[in-house]
Amino acid sequence: MNTRILLPLLLLVSSAAANERDATQIVRDAIDHWRGLSSYTEMTMVIHRPDWERSMTLQAWTKGDDRSLVRVIEPRKDRGNGTLTDDNKMWTYSPKINRVIKVPSSMMGQSWMGSDFSNKDVARADDIVDQYDHTILSETDEDGIVVFEIESIPHEEAAVVWGREVLRIREDHVVLSHAFYDQDDELVKTLQSLEIVEMGGRTIASRQRMVKVDEPDEWTEIAVNDVQYELELRDSLFTLSNLRNPRD
Repeated sequence: MNTRILLPLLLLVSSAAANERDATQIVRDAIDHWRGLSSYTEMTMVIHRPDWERSMTLQAWTKGDDRSLVRVIEPRKDRGNGTLTDDNKMWTYSPKINRVIKVPSSMMGQSWMGSDFSNKDVARADDIVDQYDHTILSETDEDGIVVFEIESIPHEEAAVVWGREVLRIREDHVVLSHAFYDQDDELVKTLQSLEIVEMGGRTIASRQRMVKVDEPDEWTEIAVNDVQYELELRDSLFTLSNLRNPRD
């Protein structure tokens, strides 16, 4: 092949590969920034519907890439309801029936506790990093901060429900929005960051709202009341025994 033709092709391939690596790293950094090596969070979740509204206070712990525990502490009637995630496996516990139930993979896309967040959203799995290809669509400046718009397309063999996802991530790793498209490329739901503050020693989105496109009057907000990062958390915290009978 003529070297004058080969060189531009090599540069094009190299540029595309670099863009993919950069985009993947931006997404990974955003997840790591939100979660940290470990974390403890107190938050309020509000589920809003046109004719009613419900609020819950939650505690959440994370450790590493694949372990998390979320527990309801208010209202009293829901206290003790919990969700445990460990290596892409999820279990729920309800004190009313005193039973731990494993959530099958087919149910990971279903609503979590009646909210607009899915079980998968709560699990905070790294699937979007490991099972997607990422491309930077644009870079813009918003109030002196660079914002990357990234398109994430799942691998052909990936066991995910979305056709693609589009994220807007600030250069300081804060996710401004996260849009979910179905297999027909129709926008289904969007997560928007409504407030960004300094908390727990870093800049985070302290209030986020998930809204389904076809039901804009129905939404769920999660507001972070307190967060702590890089804690020494025992492994025993993330066990089925502790999910059922809290000790740690």
